Amino acid sequence: MRKALAMAGVVGLLGLPGRAAAQAACTPGDDSPEARLFAHFSAPLAFSPAQSPWVYRAGSVQLGLEGTYLPDAGDDIATPTTCRPNKGPENVNLLFGFPRPRVSYSLPNGILLEASWIPPVRLNGVKPNLFALSLSRTVLLTPGTLFMGRGHAVLGKIEAPFVCPEEALVNDPTQECNGTSPSNDTYKPNIFGVELALAWPRAGGRFRPYLGGGYNIHHPRFQVHFRDRTGLLDDQKVEVNLGRWAVFGGVTLAPSRLLSLTGEAYSTPSDLVTGRVRLNVELGR
Repeated sequence: MRKALAMAGVVGLLGLPGRAAAQAACTPGDDSPEARLFAHFSAPLAFSPAQSPWVYRAGSVQLGLEGTYLPDAGDDIATPTTCRPNKGPENVNLLFGFPRPRVSYSLPNGILLEASWIPPVRLNGVKPNLFALSLSRTVLLTPGTLFMGRGHAVLGKIEAPFVCPEEALVNDPTQECNGTSPSNDTYKPNIFGVELALAWPRAGGRFRPYLGGGYNIHHPRFQVHFRDRTGLLDDQKVEVNLGRWAVFGGVTLAPSRLLSLTGEAYSTPSDLVTGRVRLNVELGR
């Protein structure tokens, strides 16, 4: 009898739906809605300069606070077609924008090291834990023109009920969100990029228009985490590798040596245009 029960248990496990076991990653094509959705949100998350190139005093520290607009994603790209072809739009338009604190340290020869951390504080169901880093150098190209080269990266994760929010939960085994608790899905943006920019300071540096462009590599990774009413865990992974050209421009206003305010437009032309505002305070001797 024990052997028979054990055999029945093995057969039962083998007969469970595929999502009860670890699933192979879904890899939609570059033109799929899934890939375009990742690209849509990667542009606002990219760690752009958000201020005009400038040569700061070596040893000085700059503290900044950036606010970035998050344009809503339309249903055409929020509805998966490869990984979940029978599902409606994902729950992705959760925030209007997000703040990002920034700290910079100026090294000799126009080199600037900059970092950022968005702490894991949940807002409207979204819990970020994002780190960003950049290294740049600004030099005088011609009298009145500054040139900057810069590399940047964004790592970390964002957790939210992207797949099955509270309002989508049902008691129907034929539906995707047949559960009692929202999903707690994870999105890792994994953005790496390089940029070049030119600035033309005027009025003694108080007015600094700038333009630039670059190329971003996106390796977004997404994982579903949803347990249905029977206890089965959906842990599907979605992986895409993308590349995007980026352009940006803006104006930094510096009423004093210690304080500046910047407005920047940032775009990956194939996806969207977003805007950033940054307040920067310089500390040091």
